[in-house]
Amino acid sequence: MNPKISFDENIMTVKLSGEIDHHAAKVIRETTDAMIQQRRPAVLRLDFSEVSFMDSSGIGLIMGRYRMMSLYGGSLKVVNVPEGLEKIMFLSGLGALNVIEKGGEQYEGQK
Repeated sequence: MNPKISFDENIMTVKLSGEIDHHAAKVIRETTDAMIQQRRPAVLRLDFSEVSFMDSSGIGLIMGRYRMMSLYGGSLKVVNVPEGLEKIMFLSGLGALNVIEKGGEQYEGQK
């Protein structure tokens, strides 16, 4: 999987698709990290609208980008998360980071 990366002012959006497992997460991580280091966006948006499956590698991917953006003084937003993946994210503790958005609103915790 090669993520589609776009920029709108100081917002970097990474559109993900398909399945995120160990191998896909590595490609996404390397591609995304290189662009973050090069462009230093204020906000990184990970768009999950076309993701059909994610294992723990996807959780690690999100947490790593959260740490990286924090180090650069930016923020992370996880958007357009399918309902099944949303449950996995909250069960893993990602809800506590307040980065998951639904309908343009940031979640304060689990539904």
